[in-house]
Amino acid sequence: MRLTYFGHSAVQIETGDKTLLFDPFITGNPLAESVTSADSLSPDVIILTHAHGDHWGDTLEIAKRCDALVVANFEITEYTRRNGHENVQPMNTGGGIQFEWGTLIQTYARHSSSFPDGTYGGNPNGYVLYAEDRCVYNSGDTCAFMEMIWIGNHHPIDLALLPIGDVYTMGIHGARHAAHLIEPKLTIPVHYDTFPAIRADTEEWQELMKEIERETRILRPGESFDL
Repeated sequence: MRLTYFGHSAVQIETGDKTLLFDPFITGNPLAESVTSADSLSPDVIILTHAHGDHWGDTLEIAKRCDALVVANFEITEYTRRNGHENVQPMNTGGGIQFEWGTLIQTYARHSSSFPDGTYGGNPNGYVLYAEDRCVYNSGDTCAFMEMIWIGNHHPIDLALLPIGDVYTMGIHGARHAAHLIEPKLTIPVHYDTFPAIRADTEEWQELMKEIERETRILRPGESFDL
């Protein structure tokens, strides 16, 4: 399994012969635009945590060009259909689906969700992904919440993707608490440094994570690693 980070919350996972793309905010994302472009990405599956523009991003353009399967909550997939892309798979909180490339479980997140045009985007979510004998938890935009204990107890999480940018999500201290609840083997921070309001001190965050004996890794935009 290979993971590539494009900045903000845009993450690509290559597993087997399939490419999964989470929250493809590329155009208008200064971190992503320095390393890639929307028309250079060709995922088989696009997975959305919620409808905000910095996550919905280039979904329609990429999905229509590649005929990618769009996986998200019901409201997002219906919006996608109404805007001309029929290849969708709706889910809702707590539901899971076994695909040929792995199993995806939609989890709870504490945030809000609406499209850039104001359309209601349903409940925000995170995901647990099982593929290639690995378990990845993408929390989506959220604060820490007590149900994360349940997520950690029921899923042997190899990697957690947690926001640290503060203001709109939890910051470095909230992410430390979330990692303490989830107990992942490795944590990678997301949703930070894209804009001035969400600058984060990753060195301080890593020191906080050392206090709870959690391994971390900082990825530069465009950087990949094998899990």
